Amino acid sequence: MTPRRITVLGPLWPYRGGIAHFSASLARDLSTRGHTVRTLTFRRQYPSRLFPGTTQYESGPPPEGVPLAARVLDTLNPLSWRRTARRVISGGTDVLVLMYWMSFFAPALTVVARYARRRGVRVVTVVHNALPHEPRPGDAWLAHRLFRSSDGLVVMSDQVRRDVERIGGAAAVQQVAHPVYDTFGDAIPREAARAALSLDADAPTLLFFGFVRPYKGLDVLLDAMPAVLARVPEARLVVAGEFYADESELRQRAEFLGNAVRFDASYIPDAAVGRYFGAADVVVQPYRTATQSGVAQIAFHFGRPVITTDVGGLAEVVPDGDAGLVVPPEDPARLADAIVRFFEEDLGPRLTRGVERERARYSWARLSEAVEALGAS
Repeated sequence: MTPRRITVLGPLWPYRGGIAHFSASLARDLSTRGHTVRTLTFRRQYPSRLFPGTTQYESGPPPEGVPLAARVLDTLNPLSWRRTARRVISGGTDVLVLMYWMSFFAPALTVVARYARRRGVRVVTVVHNALPHEPRPGDAWLAHRLFRSSDGLVVMSDQVRRDVERIGGAAAVQQVAHPVYDTFGDAIPREAARAALSLDADAPTLLFFGFVRPYKGLDVLLDAMPAVLARVPEARLVVAGEFYADESELRQRAEFLGNAVRFDASYIPDAAVGRYFGAADVVVQPYRTATQSGVAQIAFHFGRPVITTDVGGLAEVVPDGDAGLVVPPEDPARLADAIVRFFEEDLGPRLTRGVERERARYSWARLSEAVEALGAS
């Protein structure tokens, strides 16, 4: 592939979260492949009053091997949209890579994309969600405008591909598997990880990880726990992540479970992620809806099996009975049965071997190749 000048525009440090990690990892891989990579991010991503968490920003240092992103795009200031587009052009960009996951960002990204294309820049949009988990009127129309303004789209699950086809407007689409996140360090031995988190060294341990939002179904998992404890009384559930849902209601639901549930209800910094996955026997994703999820890819990086629901692209990532177990959504009884089966049948070693086989499929190189192909067409 001929080296290109590529600009990546999306959430990047100092913004936090899965898509910021994704943007950084993609920029790093494109750079290692010989391209000249620049990164741009938001001056203002969300209005503070609309942001459900405590802060949008990382407290730790920027990721290594990634150029520090210039903060230029203000989603609420249309004047900055043109300024951002001019910044893309002035840098001599051949390919502009956009991150898209919510219709709130579509107007700003559409203006940037159209301006860049008129000046000969190829625009490739990585579509994390074609339609948001919590839909609003106009989502499809706003996405359609952005897709029409892009030369190509990268999708990472069958569900997102179907959504893109239904919305229309895409000139070219390439589908690749969501890569495994590899930015959180090496795996930590279980004993050391549990000691660092003050967890019981021998208890069968479940992990629910990431921002707590209604569509992720933590309430379903809490409803499943009594049936789990009836058969695996030593089981423990660790909930690690900041609440973007009614924390008091979920804590109240868990009250009668006593010390079987532990809430670490804050954003988990990058340096601590490995401890939580290292401490877990299995990661549980009881989602109601999904496209794909970066949590499964973090679990795979740390060699942990996943119990997930058959929604969106989750079952594509977690082959049932091979790298984890798949159950219907919103079914506490079936979820409890799968958790109990995991421990009673000692499935951990076998499913972990399956995770190791699956992990090889999810490389950043495949994603970079898709960006290169669409950027060169």
